Amino acid sequence: MTQRDSIVEPPTDTRLAPRLRRRPRRTAQQSREQIMRAATAEFAAHGLAGARISRIVQKAGTNPRMIYEHFGSKSALYVAALENALAELRGEELGLDVEHLDPVEGLLQLFDFMNAHFERSGYLVRLLTTENLTKARYMKKSTRIREMSFPVLAMIERLLSRGAADGTIATDIDPLRLYVMMAALSQFHVSNVHTLSIIFEQDLSRPEWWTKRRADARKMLASYLVHQD
Repeated sequence: MTQRDSIVEPPTDTRLAPRLRRRPRRTAQQSREQIMRAATAEFAAHGLAGARISRIVQKAGTNPRMIYEHFGSKSALYVAALENALAELRGEELGLDVEHLDPVEGLLQLFDFMNAHFERSGYLVRLLTTENLTKARYMKKSTRIREMSFPVLAMIERLLSRGAADGTIATDIDPLRLYVMMAALSQFHVSNVHTLSIIFEQDLSRPEWWTKRRADARKMLASYLVHQD
């Protein structure tokens, strides 16, 4: 028997060959979601200028035609990724059941959520950092981002008003300034973790360090909110 004779050839009878299973066709919505996930990761890692449609296509398992069909252009896809990332944050903020709580506790629980969201959503922090470097050049093109932010401020204002009325919260706290403060306390340590770790020669990405910092930030916020006689 020759070496060639010892090789098992694939069956020539197509009836004996295993049937290849076709992948189920994705719906337009599923295709859009796959593109959005891949694009968000790409833009977060490389920014708009460094992002490549070829990598997004590969990660999403699609083709360039589908990207341009759904979004029109690379920059429009980037704006959509910004909108989607912020919509996740805003939707979860508004889904919090805090307005029935004591006003101080309601605001502290909102901070707890924001802190946890930014800590687990490094992609959002990176997207916002990149967009700030462009002075919000592309975010300006989105009316949706501005519209989705006002309900959160309204919720904060209601909690502040109720706390001011019952004497538990100071009367001179501005809702927007408070939200910006909460956002800063929730993400500065995330966006600057590498530089701060080098500067102070400590690993500030350690979970135990983040836990203690979160507790400190919560105490600071509570002290700021509480009405002083």
